Order: sequence, then C-alpha cells, then structure tokens
Amino acid sequence: QVQLVESGGGSVQAGGSLRLSCAVSGNTYRRNCMGWFRQAPGKEREGVAAIERGFRPTYADSVKGRFAISQDDAKNTFYLQMNSLKPEDTAVYYCAARSGGGNCYTRLKTYDNNFWGQGTQVTVSS
Repeated sequence: QVQLVESGGGSVQAGGSLRLSCAVSGNTYRRNCMGWFRQAPGKEREGVAAIERGFRPTYADSVKGRFAISQDDAKNTFYLQMNSLKPEDTAVYYCAARSGGGNCYTRLKTYDNNFWGQGTQVTVSS
C-alpha cells in the first residue's frame, strides 16, 4: 500500500557530496515520520537521520554537521543531503517511514511497522 523508492546514490571521492531522494507513494496518511538508515558490509543497520513535521530533525552523532534531512510535501519526497563525505559513510542507505506522533527517530529504530525503501549504494573513496 505504501511504497518508498530511493535514488541518488553513487560513488564519490572523500569530501564530495551526494543527495539521496526517497519518493513515497500510496496511502501516506499518518506516515509522517521519515528517516534514513544505512548498513555497511559486515555491520548492523544504523540510524542516520529522521524528520517529522512539527519536530526538530534528529541525526546520528557521526553525521551531525555534514548531513541534512529535509522533505517536500508537495512531491511526497524526502531527502538526505550528504556533504563532506568520508569513506566511513560507505554503505547501503535505506529510507524508512512510519506513522508520526513524536519520537520519530526512536520509533523508527525499533523497526516495527516501518515501511522501507529498497536501498541505494553510497560509496566514498579516499
């Protein structure tokens, strides 16, 4: 019923930038909590950022000051602007959404009732 389609991944040199997009289709009512996760080879999936209208966005400490999450309600799309990329940022990035109501980042990280994109590869070389 709800589908998330990601785009914008690719390969860049350290210090470069990428912008990931997540287009949401289907019934998005009450799906106001949106965020990004990533999973590097051999590592567990980790939260990156989350946003919910009416609340301040939340970021993992590892990306604060470098990444920015935003949304365009008219396009039913949200984004992850990634600047000053590091090799440690190399991972498959997944967008996610779930119902809102506060504590978006925390609730997304429980993984229950999340809708997920299929992932997009980000590779940062030194």
